[in-house]
Parts: sequence; C-alpha cells; structure tokens
Amino acid sequence: MLLVVHGGAGNRRPTKNVLKKLSESLQEGYTILSKNGTALDAVVRSITILEDSGLFNAGSGGNLQLDGVRRLDASLMEGKDLKTGSVIGIEGIKNPIGLARIIMDLPNTMLTNTGARKIAEANNLEPLPEPDKESLARLAEIKKKGTETVDIYKECFSTVGAVALDTHGNLAAGSSTGGIQAMLPGRVGDSPIIGAGIYAENSMGAVACTGKGEYIIRLSLAKEICMNLRTGSPLFAARVSLRRLLKIGGNAGVIVMNKKGQFTILHTTRCMPSGYVNERGVVVK
Repeated sequence: MLLVVHGGAGNRRPTKNVLKKLSESLQEGYTILSKNGTALDAVVRSITILEDSGLFNAGSGGNLQLDGVRRLDASLMEGKDLKTGSVIGIEGIKNPIGLARIIMDLPNTMLTNTGARKIAEANNLEPLPEPDKESLARLAEIKKKGTETVDIYKECFSTVGAVALDTHGNLAAGSSTGGIQAMLPGRVGDSPIIGAGIYAENSMGAVACTGKGEYIIRLSLAKEICMNLRTGSPLFAARVSLRRLLKIGGNAGVIVMNKKGQFTILHTTRCMPSGYVNERGVVVK
C-alpha cells in the first residue's frame, strides 16, 4: 500500500501549515488503504482534505478568475477498468473531486459547469463559500499592475494531486485545481484532462501532474510518463518526459508510481510540497 500527494509546483516555499495539511491528507488517505479500502477512495479523501483547507489552489482556496469568480477543475482515474471522471469550470461547489467521483459512474464522464452543477445539486454537494476580502484585494492588485501570466507562473501553481496503490494491486490518480490566478474565464489547463494532468493503468502505473497546463497538454504528459514506465523506473520515466517538456518551454512537477509500488517525486521548479505514506509512516517535505 502506498499513497503519494503533492501540493503544487512553483518557486514559493511552502509554509509549515501547508506541510502539516499535506501530512494530514496522507494520514487520512492511508487510513482508508489500511482498512482494505480502494486506491480511488484514498485519493478522493486525500484531495478533499486539501480542497477544504483553503491553503492550496483547489476547493475553498481556489484562485479567482479575471471576473472574480472561482471556477474549479478536477479529475479522477482508476487503473483497473480505466474508469474516469472529470469536471471543468464548476462554479459554487466546494469539492470538485467529490463531484468527479460521482461523474465517474455516469455515462458521460467529462462535464463542464452547466451539466456538472445540476449533478452536484442533485447529490447535495456542499456549496463553495464566497470569495473573502483578501482574495478580492489580491485580484484587484493583479489587475492594477497588469501582471502577465508568465509572472504568475513563477510564483506557485498550487494544484493538488494524489496517486495511490491499494492492497488489491489497483492504482488510482486524481487532481484538483483553481487554475491560474486572474486567468481568462473559459481557460482550461491540464488538471481535468485525462492523459495530460493525470493517468492510471494497473499494467503501467499512476501519474499526477502540476505546472504549466498548456505545455503539459501538448505532451499528454501523464500518459507519456505512464508509457515510459513500461521500460524504466518511475525516476527514469519522469526524467525523460520532463526533459522534453523543458525543451518546449514548459515547467512541471509530477508524482509517479509504478505497479510495483515504486515511486518518484520530481519537479523542474524550485519547490513542490509533497509527501508519501506507507507502512513505515508519513514523510512530507
């Protein structure tokens, strides 16, 4: 059994509270695994903890778009039957990862706000709080300065993600994000796109990415890394693809796990708060 979680790649050093919340997320997810639960349920629980915290660019802490609205993305994939669930640009829902889990069991497994919102309301999912004064003030400052996307990217991506392996040998991957601060409404990054932001297949491995979504999409980074796992270790698989990403101008962080439970945490940015938990305990750095 193994669970690996990340809190987003970037150049901003994580606070103690961020690392503490990552540890809590790992402990909660591993409790599910230790009780013979599924990798999918462990991933959902771990990411939900991070969404609820308000410390990450996901859920309650999601970035505001240029018009002052939080539109959140999330995705899930399990490695046994290759089932997926994805929600794009959901408004007013606190836990898009939970919504992605519900969508996974529906005939249409990738939905944007209009359809996804109706499903969330039918399932009584918790609403998202209104933006606080600090978030609105930060957005106003960005607008005032005319900060370009490239400058925002240098700070922190903060997308959250998780990969897990359960006692049945099944893998799962998930991701949740609020996108880029002050981005244009309608922009979609890699996080909700299966094969780009996440991928899981029992015969290969599980991957969750964070970084410059437009570049990650161009390489279908998560799927590419999983394909690399057929011929090499998680470290090899991640290195090869991140080098390709750098060549086209991208930056990213990845958590990668193979079917044997070997894993790596690798990033091209200065920082990526992350950690893992197994039978030996929790490690966060």
